[in-house]
Amino acid sequence: MGESPDAMPKLAILFGVILDLLGVGAFVATGAVTSLIPTIFGSVILVSGVVALVRPGLRKHVMHVAALFGLLGTLGGLGMGLPKLGMLLDGTAARPVAVGMQIAMGVICLVFLALCVKSFIDARRAKPQDGGA
Repeated sequence: MGESPDAMPKLAILFGVILDLLGVGAFVATGAVTSLIPTIFGSVILVSGVVALVRPGLRKHVMHVAALFGLLGTLGGLGMGLPKLGMLLDGTAARPVAVGMQIAMGVICLVFLALCVKSFIDARRAKPQDGGA
């Protein structure tokens, strides 16, 4: 049905790298250790993608782990950043880089999570129907 079984693991690797770069970039810009938080999510998502490619028998399990970290990154990033968006926009945020990075992490994780959900739905639909068992 169009999508290669390797598509989501490769996307996981890509999104993991993006989150890792976001965290490292924020750390370089600010020097704050907490700005490395996106690298935690990115590293888990990236490793999940690599494991899914190397060990196809574990693909389903590790991609669910990646999706879980996508969900947690979405909730954490947007949950922390969106309430401060007004202050960021009017220039009164105490740590504007942190707020921007929180929102960026949340959006990146949300896009990844949406792709995971779509992939899971597509995989379920592509599965041959069991005759009653």
